[in-house]
Amino acid sequence: MFIVGLFALLLPACLTAQEGRPHSVLVLDQSNLRGPFYYALSAGLREVLDADGRFTTYSENLDLTRFGGAAYEEVLKRYLKEKYRDRKIDVIVANGPGTLEYTLRWREELWPGTPVVFAMLEAVQLARLGWLANVTGVVIRNSLADAITSARAVVPALDTIVLVGDSWDRQSLFRHWGDEIPAATSGLKVIDLVGLKMAEILKRVADLPERSAIVYSGVFSDGAGTYYPPANALRLIAEKANRPIVVGAEPLLDAGAIGGHSLTGRDIGADAGKLVLRILGGEQAGDIPPITRDSRPLFNWKQMQRWNVSEASLPAGSEVRFHEPTFLEQYRWQSLAIVSALLIQAGLITFLLHERHLRQHAEMESNERMTELAHVNRQATTGELSSSIAHELNQPLGSILTNAETAELILQSDNPDLGEIREILADIKRDDQRAGEVIRRLRAFLKRTPFETRDIDLNEIIGEVFKFLSVQASARNVALYLQAAPGMLRIKGDPIQLQQVILNLVVNAMDAMAVLPYGRTVICRTELNGGSSAVISIVDSGPGIPADKLAQVFDPFFTTKTQGMGIGLSIARTIILAHKGQIWAENQSGGGAAFHFTLPLAA
Repeated sequence: MFIVGLFALLLPACLTAQEGRPHSVLVLDQSNLRGPFYYALSAGLREVLDADGRFTTYSENLDLTRFGGAAYEEVLKRYLKEKYRDRKIDVIVANGPGTLEYTLRWREELWPGTPVVFAMLEAVQLARLGWLANVTGVVIRNSLADAITSARAVVPALDTIVLVGDSWDRQSLFRHWGDEIPAATSGLKVIDLVGLKMAEILKRVADLPERSAIVYSGVFSDGAGTYYPPANALRLIAEKANRPIVVGAEPLLDAGAIGGHSLTGRDIGADAGKLVLRILGGEQAGDIPPITRDSRPLFNWKQMQRWNVSEASLPAGSEVRFHEPTFLEQYRWQSLAIVSALLIQAGLITFLLHERHLRQHAEMESNERMTELAHVNRQATTGELSSSIAHELNQPLGSILTNAETAELILQSDNPDLGEIREILADIKRDDQRAGEVIRRLRAFLKRTPFETRDIDLNEIIGEVFKFLSVQASARNVALYLQAAPGMLRIKGDPIQLQQVILNLVVNAMDAMAVLPYGRTVICRTELNGGSSAVISIVDSGPGIPADKLAQVFDPFFTTKTQGMGIGLSIARTIILAHKGQIWAENQSGGGAAFHFTLPLAA
């Protein structure tokens, strides 16, 4: 009774101590972790275990890909027994089929009763081992038939399979492929390069048939004592191979292979880590069913471009890696911004072109209206000057009549003077030309023409206006003076409309001086304003413009005349602005008004 009571008292303390002891996990790797596949597997396992953080993890690399045999196994067993003699191991993780075999043989001696989690054991290999006590793990499925399915996807009309790798008994991941060759390659030619030295492999893969594909399991040694990580060996082979290479392990994808149904080491390691956590959580390893991890189709985009393989021909569910983004994919937002800017710019340009078209149309209509109004103004001005025009025509016509009558009288004499007849005919011809010139100027002035510019001499067109107004000025007792700049003042303009400006300004000046009894004078000056424009000034000796009306003289329908329409100066301003010039009015200090306008010189 005493002993039973004492045991009951000490049992909770023992359980508490047991729960408080940190757990330990021993990870045995088949490789020395130089190979990328075993490195990825170990990394996936550690990510899961380290995330929990409640136990200690020990790792040992057995390097079974390069060393083996009973002596080596015995050395490893003694090493592990001595190293972990004082360490309590709660779970053993065996990565690789070779490691699992060693662990199962050592367990009762080194770690009796310790649960084992295996990783990367093929289903066929697990079946051969039979029932295993206190063992669970990750079963992989990667068949040679899947590899050939990948080969058919990348080589249309495939008829030859080329097997490259170390001898099957040296393989760990793909040892079972050797047994699957007859069934998986049915109907295909097989070129077996398994177990050859590296130099021979490189020579053979450089000259393979057209409709063939290489299935690579892994080369670890060249048979002469030189060992390779399988990925490095694949790079050497890919440089020489004239056909695409199909692989079954993810890390080989970036070493020159086009891809295939591949195992992912990180996923396998993570699955094993999850099983370890379940065991440390209190579950029995033998009660946990193994996790099955299938290979999945992974392909290398760069090699697909090299061998002209489209994604459409790949097996369903394939993942394409190392895809180089297109310019639009790489600079998506920048491209969208550029396209948006271009669209906005195109819309703005379209809008501006539409506005430009509307403006041109409006300008054309404005010019037409201005031409029509200017024509009306010229008709009105001509009406005001009709008496002067009639007088200017009557003078040469009267002279022609007198000379004709005189010639008739001379011809009626018995001895007509032919010399005098010639002089009379010359006078008639001159008077006829004078009358014709008056009619020509009048027709040109009244002609309704569209607005058009051409090279003209400003001094010349002003001189024609002064000739046209000479009779009108004489009838009104107005002296006209033209003080032209020397040489030609070449401008681009419409001669009819510019003559109308001069005509309107001079006629207005003569109208303004009608109240003066004498001293009526109009002076027109042309001069250069630097080398870019000409300045024309019309100055009169009249009473000037009332100061309060000076700012309104160019307004439409503004006039100080009782019979005026008020459009002469407005039309003058419109014409000058259409010629890219400026016009203004001012009063002279000595009396009289002055109108000035500028016009750009022709280039």
